Parts: sequence; structure tokens; C-alpha cells
Amino acid sequence: MDAARRGGGEALRFNEPLSVAYYLKEELRLLWSQPSFEQMTRFLHNWCAQAMESGIAQMMSLAKTLRGHATGILNYFHHPISTGKLEGINNKIACLKRAAYGYRDHEFFTLKLYSLHKSSLCLSGV
Repeated sequence: MDAARRGGGEALRFNEPLSVAYYLKEELRLLWSQPSFEQMTRFLHNWCAQAMESGIAQMMSLAKTLRGHATGILNYFHHPISTGKLEGINNKIACLKRAAYGYRDHEFFTLKLYSLHKSSLCLSGV
């Protein structure tokens, strides 16, 4: 039984960096819901400090990247704009390009691009 307990303790010690990284990742999600710009700034600064103190190379690298882009990240508070839809469209276009290998003309490909989304908007003159 002691060997099993030692093995369990060793497994916990071995997986500690993974659990720390997971908790840091989950905590970072709270950045976007901070009630004021000052609190958002303080939260980002504190999170980066925690990531640096973790000693986990990947988290330290992420903290450096976030610090380098802090101005743009914090601007989200004043202008909460997401590029999610744009990236989704770009992904659909990339998938269509892979599937379209061998189309004989660009016109057909262009028509396929237009048909990616059914628009609820009525285009005037069409």
C-alpha cells in the first residue's frame, strides 16, 4: 500500500505543472469580464506575474507575449470587438479551396464562395 501511495504522490508531483497551467488558463478567461479598465489592467498584470512565477516555460512565454500586446488586449474593454466571425469565414474559404482543387475556372470558385452563406439581406438591384 505504501508503494501505491508513493506512486500516487509521484504522479501528482509529475502532473503539477499541467494542473498549474490549466488553472492559469482558466483564470485568464476572467480577464474579459473585468468591470473596469483599471481592474482589467491590474488583472492582466497580476496574471502575467503569476505565469512568470510558475516557472513553466510555455506560460512564461505566453506572459511575455501578452505583456507585449497588452495595449491591444486592454483596448478590448473600450471596443469589445471579436474577429471570431471573420476567422470562421476564412476557415470556410480555406476548406472550400482544398475541396475546389481542380475547378476549371475562377468564376465557378467565386460562385461557390458566394454560396457559402445564405444571406438574409436582400441585395438591391439583384
